[in-house]
Amino acid sequence: MEHTEEQFLSELHSHAGIIHRICKSYFTEVELQKDVYQDIVYQLWKAYPSFKGLSKFSTWMYRIALNTAITYHRKAKRQPEELRLTDQAERMAASDTDDLEEQVGHLYAAINTLNDIEKAIVLLYLDEHPYEEIATICGMSAKNVGVRLVRIKKKLEKYFKLKQNDYGHIR
Repeated sequence: MEHTEEQFLSELHSHAGIIHRICKSYFTEVELQKDVYQDIVYQLWKAYPSFKGLSKFSTWMYRIALNTAITYHRKAKRQPEELRLTDQAERMAASDTDDLEEQVGHLYAAINTLNDIEKAIVLLYLDEHPYEEIATICGMSAKNVGVRLVRIKKKLEKYFKLKQNDYGHIR
């Protein structure tokens, strides 16, 4: 399968939201999100000649983007988890608007408390990928994806209940 720069750029443009969501889920700092975004695009471009079309482009893209973000995340994890959560909690308490952007921010803060593989699974799930595709991207069985999603949902519910108790409400 011959690949051209135009094909790559077209596919990248069509699926750029994937990379943005992954970066936003794994990193809270905007500058770091931009750095990781650029690195993901670079890794995709490097790997593009080996894309055989055996899966959808978005599936292949997810796999590379998630692996790159997870690698970056593990290297960047110098602060203890609790310290980062405290910072997020302070921002949540200081805000009092209830627009969609704020709600999405709360969701990403909750997702940020999950481990790397849980983040990957929940992002794919939120993007409405079927269990089989999530399983392929994450290297597990579809049944395991279902089990993990149940556990992830419980973790997220617990997170929001704790935050609701801490602040009286989460908008």
